[in-house]
Amino acid sequence: MSEFSSWFYALWKFSRPHTIVGTSLSVLGLFLIAVAFGDGGFSLLPVLGSWVATLCGNVYIVGLNQLEDVEIDRINKPHLPLASGEFSRREGQWIVGVTGFLALLLAWLNGPFLFGMVAVSLAIGTAYSLPPIRLKRFPFWAALCIFSVRGAIVNLGLFLHFSWVFQGRQWFIPSAVWVLTVFILVFTSAIAIFKDIPDMEGDLKYNISTFTIKLGQSAVFNLARWVLTVCYVGMILVAVLRLAEVNSLFLVVTHVLALGLMWWRSWDVDLQDKVAISRFYQFIWKLFFLEYLIFPVACF
Repeated sequence: MSEFSSWFYALWKFSRPHTIVGTSLSVLGLFLIAVAFGDGGFSLLPVLGSWVATLCGNVYIVGLNQLEDVEIDRINKPHLPLASGEFSRREGQWIVGVTGFLALLLAWLNGPFLFGMVAVSLAIGTAYSLPPIRLKRFPFWAALCIFSVRGAIVNLGLFLHFSWVFQGRQWFIPSAVWVLTVFILVFTSAIAIFKDIPDMEGDLKYNISTFTIKLGQSAVFNLARWVLTVCYVGMILVAVLRLAEVNSLFLVVTHVLALGLMWWRSWDVDLQDKVAISRFYQFIWKLFFLEYLIFPVACF
């Protein structure tokens, strides 16, 4: 592998690929939902601008977290570029600074709703990682940062942005978008509490308080499973009660299958095996990705 390609591979790891995929699918999903509820007119250029702006914001947030967690990551995530030495601290600072600036600039150029969404997300991401606030030290506030951004701010902000760009509508949010937002809000709370299970060793050493440290791995694992169950059962019940704007049968079938798959996969997880825990965590992210494909289809 050449030096050039090695650098870009390190940048890919630095960007935390699962978050990049999640951000990309949320942009695509909310765009498709806005089209489904619109009058048929749209352009792909605003979608591209929104996607690049949110990706830059994504890299800023996860990159800043890595800059502040180098010592912890050498224990919990030694493959990350700053922890492994593939990137110097100065390189990491440049990447974070440039992507943060580009995220705000591109969002501002694309419209007020996108700028508001990106600016608030970056502010929360900064408060999550950066001293002296560093909200990640506190389990409740850390979880609130994650699911408020992924759940509420991104979904509502993107839908309002696309509605404003394509239809000129402002502040109108259909009930289907609220349903998706609540689902993602609760779903990402499960991600937020689960993500620290494989990181217990480093968090203990550096006094990062998490639900896993307070409650234990088994309790948090089961809590995450039941939170996800509430998500899927809630969506199924809403579909059964016939949410008028979506295909109810499609939602019921797909969410019953996803719920069953989640429980089937969870039975094999050995909580003493860090690799097995990480694999299940990545599986939860795949379910998250899937929702941004299922729900837009149900809206057409």
